[in-house]
Amino acid sequence: MRARPVNSRSLFFITSPRTPFKAIPEIALLDEELHGEIWNSDTQAKYYHLLRDRDFFEGNEAKDTAFAGRDRINRLPHKMGFVKLPEIALTEAGKEFVESNNKEEILLRQMLKYQLPSPLQPKGKGSADFWVKPYLELFRLIRDLGELSFDELQIFGMQLVNYEYYDEIVEKIKDFRLRKNANKGNYREFKQKVFFEETRYIYRFEISSGNIQTRESRTETVQDFLSKKISNLRDYADAAIRNLRSTGLVNVTAIGKTLSILPERRNDVDYFLSTIDRNPVYVSQHNQYEDYLGNASLPVLLADDKNKVIETLQNEFKISTNASLSINRLKDLLNEQRELRQQERIKAQVKDLKEYKLYDEIDSTFDSMGSCYEPSLFFEWNTWRAMTMLDGGDIQSNLKFDDSGNPMSTALGKMADIECDYGDFDLIVEVSLSSGALQFKMEGEPVPRHLGIHKSKTNKPTYGLFIAPTINPATVAHFYSLYHSNIAMYGGKCNIIPMTLDTFRKMLKDAVDATSKPNANNIRKLFDASLRYAQESNNNNGTETDWYNMITKTANNWLAA
Repeated sequence: MRARPVNSRSLFFITSPRTPFKAIPEIALLDEELHGEIWNSDTQAKYYHLLRDRDFFEGNEAKDTAFAGRDRINRLPHKMGFVKLPEIALTEAGKEFVESNNKEEILLRQMLKYQLPSPLQPKGKGSADFWVKPYLELFRLIRDLGELSFDELQIFGMQLVNYEYYDEIVEKIKDFRLRKNANKGNYREFKQKVFFEETRYIYRFEISSGNIQTRESRTETVQDFLSKKISNLRDYADAAIRNLRSTGLVNVTAIGKTLSILPERRNDVDYFLSTIDRNPVYVSQHNQYEDYLGNASLPVLLADDKNKVIETLQNEFKISTNASLSINRLKDLLNEQRELRQQERIKAQVKDLKEYKLYDEIDSTFDSMGSCYEPSLFFEWNTWRAMTMLDGGDIQSNLKFDDSGNPMSTALGKMADIECDYGDFDLIVEVSLSSGALQFKMEGEPVPRHLGIHKSKTNKPTYGLFIAPTINPATVAHFYSLYHSNIAMYGGKCNIIPMTLDTFRKMLKDAVDATSKPNANNIRKLFDASLRYAQESNNNNGTETDWYNMITKTANNWLAA
């Protein structure tokens, strides 16, 4: 395959899918259905059609199916070394990513090998002086500075196109921090001014030559050109943050928007920062580079050093091990201990939640959600915390958590956001920041489908709660119709309540203020009322609006006798 030259002036990262783990079922499907075939317009279109019919597919119907299929594979799967092309096959790393339980480690290796330039992304005539392993240097930046703000990454970190510029970038960030302290009262204006200044510097050659058109949109003034480039820098930095977060080594604060290395994993980061060569390799040797990129054992990590793993088990977990154990068994033991520690930390959170200790924090997080990192991720996490506080059920989130018990990424497909076990019945909770007519489709998979999957899995009566900042009338109509439609795929008729975030927060406050804690009966009464209102509305020639208004009124006073 002929690689397209890179003409970027700044660092850039793969922006789709939103988290690398969402690519796993897509990579597996490619190998299962098209292994050994040649990657061309025919197989690309065929792959798209196969993908579109799967439950995990997220996206709109494509007009150019070959382009849509190519775009899914040529980005993250191929550039990160999980897939070999043009003869379709998974690399060793790709097989491990699909099959291994330790996906974070596999992803980390691939990120640390990712480099600019490479045979897959050679330098173009208009490119920066690329000579860097971007993720390696971003880890170094975070570790050396203690923490790195999103603003600092967007404005300065994206200029780290050559590792020889590293010290200069560090000094720029330190100077920015000093000036930031002197501009506390007008930080927003100060940040915007610096961002424009630095972006103007990055694109100084284009501006001086009058070449201010962008591929994405027509820009006629320097200001418009810079605004578009700033938007791109933000998008690429956000993608870098999501990928760094997915390794399980980086902590992200939701509100303060800073990156730091998890204290428990600093030794891991220090190990590869001190052992991995900063220079790109096999820059013009395609076969050697692809073999290196697809090697699941490279680069060597702390977890590959037997003595270091034994030392970590002893120092962090007070576990003595037999030195004769294989490195793989020692890794399993270490991962098991980290999993147990994570579960203990989540259990401690749940205890505090059930004792209503975190109500003020939860309430303020809902207020500040729009300005936090990954709003959809923290909306889902905060709703799980609120549901845990709301009543006495066993409330499980399908989020992926890091070692510290903080949310790392949203659930993959085929499962609800939150699953609540109340003994005799279950409740699934779905959240969305969408406000459009198809908000209930939840990024491609409808809420009732999740309900049907859960029913078939548990064989228990199951209700659904759909929460969004605003509820679209089309969503109300859709859920109302499901009270009267017996659909086998959804497990029969569905009892799903659409609810605004304001109503849900009112329910939570009522629970906190109540003299006795709500229980499963209070939850069930709400859904019994919703079914009754739907039947009454249908019998009395009422509408979905009548039903929605009645159940909203009841939810706003849900603990009344």
